[in-house]
Amino acid sequence: MSEPGCWQVEVRGGPDRPIVLVVAVALVDRDGRVLIAQRPEGKAMAGLWEFPGGKVHTDETPEAALIRELDEELGIDTKESCLAPFAFASHAYDDFHLLMPLYVCRVWKGEPTAHEHAELAWVRPTRLRDYPMPPADEPLIAMLRDLF
Repeated sequence: MSEPGCWQVEVRGGPDRPIVLVVAVALVDRDGRVLIAQRPEGKAMAGLWEFPGGKVHTDETPEAALIRELDEELGIDTKESCLAPFAFASHAYDDFHLLMPLYVCRVWKGEPTAHEHAELAWVRPTRLRDYPMPPADEPLIAMLRDLF
C-alpha cells in the first residue's frame, strides 16, 4: 500500500556523495526583517536568494566560519555570543549532500553591504516565499515565519 506524504519522497544519490558543511544566518533587524542575499552570475544557482553564510573550513567551528563569512560577504562584525542556533537544513543535491546549520543574529557592527552577492534585501519573514531560494533553504522559511 502506498502511503501519502513523506513516503513518496524520492531519495537520490548514494554513499559516494560527499557531505558539505555550510553555515548560514538569519540576520534580523529592529523591524523584524530578515536579510537575504542574491547569488551572483557565474556561481551555482545564480539569481536565487539565500541566507548569508558559507562553507566551514577544516578545523573551524560553525560559529567561527559564520563570523568570518559575515565579514567577507557583508563587511559586518559579530561575536559568537550573538549567534543563536536555530535550525538546520539537510538536503541531497545531485553531487553532494548539504548540511547547513542556521543561526539567528540580531546584533552586529556595521552596515551589511553586498561584497560577494548581486543584491541584498531586507524581507519580512511572511514574504520570504516571494524570493526564489535554493531547495535546502526553503524548509527554513516556515520555521522563521513561525519564530516571528
